[in-house]
Amino acid sequence: MLKARQKLGKYRIERRISNGPVAAVYQALDTIQDRRVALKVPHENGMNEYFLVDFKREARLAPKLEHPNIMPIRDASYIDGHFVISMPLGELSLTDRMRRRISTETALQLTEQALAAVAHAHRCNVIHCDIKPDNFILFPDNQLKLTDFGFSKVAQHTLKASGSGTVGYIAPEQAVGRPMFQSDVFSLGLVIYELLSGHLIEWPYTWPPENISRVRAKLRPNLVDWLRRAIAVRPEDRYKNAAVMYAEFKRLRNGAAKKKKTSRKGNSSEDPALWQKVLFRQFQRKYRKALDTRYECRYCTGPVSEAMQACPWCGGEKPIERFVTSYPAACPRCHRGSKLDWQYCPWCYGAGFEVETKRHYSDRRYSHHCENVSCRGPLMPYMRYCPWCRSKVRRAWKLPGSRQRCPSCHWGVDTDFWHHCPWCTKALAR
Repeated sequence: MLKARQKLGKYRIERRISNGPVAAVYQALDTIQDRRVALKVPHENGMNEYFLVDFKREARLAPKLEHPNIMPIRDASYIDGHFVISMPLGELSLTDRMRRRISTETALQLTEQALAAVAHAHRCNVIHCDIKPDNFILFPDNQLKLTDFGFSKVAQHTLKASGSGTVGYIAPEQAVGRPMFQSDVFSLGLVIYELLSGHLIEWPYTWPPENISRVRAKLRPNLVDWLRRAIAVRPEDRYKNAAVMYAEFKRLRNGAAKKKKTSRKGNSSEDPALWQKVLFRQFQRKYRKALDTRYECRYCTGPVSEAMQACPWCGGEKPIERFVTSYPAACPRCHRGSKLDWQYCPWCYGAGFEVETKRHYSDRRYSHHCENVSCRGPLMPYMRYCPWCRSKVRRAWKLPGSRQRCPSCHWGVDTDFWHHCPWCTKALAR
């Protein structure tokens, strides 16, 4: 065990946060960057290649799983004979949060973020294999991040895995060494049930479980049925993966669970995502011109623009495919569009470009000017930096037609449509 005030490379240990069977997590101070971080360090008996495989897998998966609701890994290296994984330091785990009173709206916000995290992992063909409240970490503004992908498996045509996981949340088929996407769906359903009821369902899993009245008091009947399907004992009775489960949750939560009207001709075929298409159309009528939302999110197909850092509908970062742009060139770092006469990227804080022309092109999208008195270059809405002098745009951009502001970055948003701030990626309270 590492002790308080012990130095580990550039880190100074402050306290132990948790202690698991194979690793401990510590709060430490990065003495170079002067910020507190969480360090995951395997125990001495786990410092061999057999046990380190899981920790190395977790570090290698991090770049593939970039998402606002998945814990990023800042560094993974050997320090003084220890394998150390450095991560951002959260405030508390979901387990700790569930010990206090929690409103229905907050519980649903956390549910949506948990679903978004696991859904993104499944889209990347990664099965977490250890979904539990301890592995969801809360940050300021109730932002939830999923961590601990050490047991995770990359789905292939033939999946071989042990029955790893945490007793109490493990799916029956995973307990006998056959984890699948539906196993994560099952574990996630148990976590959500516990979040809403304050009670963890125990084996054998039968419906209705204990404290179902608390769940029914907080959810509409269609959402209760949604949760029931998630924790079905047979994998084939559950949702195919968390992405499908997440899409169904958003559909039901936004009031699309009304009974379909059957025409006299008996034709009851109706697009189950019709409500979402209508919502997208309403949004486009109001904001397409102001936001230039000409693209679709590659995760949920919601309308997005190049200036957005994340999808406001599903929270997915980098919602547009790389090198897809309406501009004549693209930034080599963030791959967002750029004009040939810009000297810097207005979307990311990178080094300057090699200017390809001395000519300055006019553009009807220019509507503001840089606040730097020595520059005063023209700016387009929602630029983060001046493309002429690289100064940060400090004036919060408004959203024409909405008076709402993101509580984190204060840029304009509309919670009648959006679940996430597209400018700072934080979740929005609806």
